[in-house]
Amino acid sequence: MPCTTILVGRGATYDGSTFVARNEDSGSGQFTAKKFIVVTPQEQPRHYQSVISKVEIDLPDNPMRYTAVPNALNNEGIWGEAGVNEANVSMTATETITSNERVLGADPLVKGGIGEEDLVTIVLPYIHSAREGVERLGMLHERYGTYEMNGIGIQDVNEVWWFETIGGHHWIAKRVPDNAYVVMPNQQGISSLDLTDAFGDQKDNMCSRDLREFIEKNHLDLTMDEEKDETDFDVRAAFGSHADSDHTYNTPRAWFMLRYLNPNTYKWDGPDAEFAPDDDDLPWSLVPEHKITVEDVKYVLSAHYQGTPFDPYGHYGDSSRRGEFRPIGINRNNFVSLVQLRPYMPKEIMAVQWLAFGSNVFNAFVPFYANVETTPDYLSNTTGEVSTDNFYWTSRLIAALADASYGKSLNHIEHYQMEVQSEGHRIIGEYDRLLKDAQGDAEKSAKLRAQANSEVAEMAKKSAQKTLLAVLDEQSNHMKNSYSRSDH
Repeated sequence: MPCTTILVGRGATYDGSTFVARNEDSGSGQFTAKKFIVVTPQEQPRHYQSVISKVEIDLPDNPMRYTAVPNALNNEGIWGEAGVNEANVSMTATETITSNERVLGADPLVKGGIGEEDLVTIVLPYIHSAREGVERLGMLHERYGTYEMNGIGIQDVNEVWWFETIGGHHWIAKRVPDNAYVVMPNQQGISSLDLTDAFGDQKDNMCSRDLREFIEKNHLDLTMDEEKDETDFDVRAAFGSHADSDHTYNTPRAWFMLRYLNPNTYKWDGPDAEFAPDDDDLPWSLVPEHKITVEDVKYVLSAHYQGTPFDPYGHYGDSSRRGEFRPIGINRNNFVSLVQLRPYMPKEIMAVQWLAFGSNVFNAFVPFYANVETTPDYLSNTTGEVSTDNFYWTSRLIAALADASYGKSLNHIEHYQMEVQSEGHRIIGEYDRLLKDAQGDAEKSAKLRAQANSEVAEMAKKSAQKTLLAVLDEQSNHMKNSYSRSDH
């Protein structure tokens, strides 16, 4: 899937949480209806079969409950995509990434292997830490192989890891520095790997068991230095892609996110820019200039190159450059999820999953406690039929109408996003206080968490309906058969 990811270490967020956030986007010309659900141990399969590849996997008999954002229609499988389990471990799957011909020739993709459709279902219910998630995911890739190149974010309250597949069976993983963030468009992103650490203490680096031999046998190390430095192996040169299409589809997205979060660290614009939108050497991680908030994450994952000549909605500068690069906030965003694991909260309310559906330019983020037995109907009842009774389709309708009347509707969208996200913070803050007082009373605490989620969903529904009416009126006033004389 074409998607965009941002990962933030606990020392780089405003409240000491770890963040893992990702857009799931459909392929060109496609739109995939999504829903937000809880999968209980009773619902989790013990024998799993993929719809796409037909791979069959026997799963452990001790799954944990977890949230997921699967497809509303199951004709192509589950596609769980983003969730949190009851051990407060989160996973997002996946960011489709790229490689090169040498890698894919040495370790071809496996037609009957595992892929994005499967990964949350076969990994998330069984892991108790981010490291354990990397180990299980690596084991499954080595055993079954994969039919696509993928990047996966896994987090617990202390660590965030980024996992990348290398060909059909190989993989690498790197821990996000605690004081930094990572941005990932649809290409192989890790810039360097410490192989000594990966085959030793595994403090910050991990990889498949035979990666050294794989690199040597297939002449993948492109370092010019006679003295090879295993602590700083050039991953992008060895495993990455260097296609012209990356410079319009992938690297500009990373450039915009880095530019927004580190505006003064480098010169990003103009002919003498240190980093340009089409550069292949953009940093994989940076220490941000200020601590990153939920709103920062939503902004960068909704971005359409605001403030640059490349904004498709722009009305200034060289019009020939508008729409030159693939936006992050695109028409075919299916949803965006941010998992916030809060170390200062009891384990029962540590995990908050923020969600929005449809095109991120026009949607609004809402927070939900993840440690629940069910999710609100407004987010879980999505089907293939268009309906304003659920958040997904209402968000799609708002986006299509607001895009068509962008200049007139932008004010409505800004008010909508401010209202929903402010109220979301308020409601969660209010219930955080109630839930702290309810510690020790498991039944009361569970009831309060469900009540909070229902209140958030009802608030989002009312605000979305109000916004839908506003943008519908704006677009209706600009229909081609409009006429200015009033004739009631």
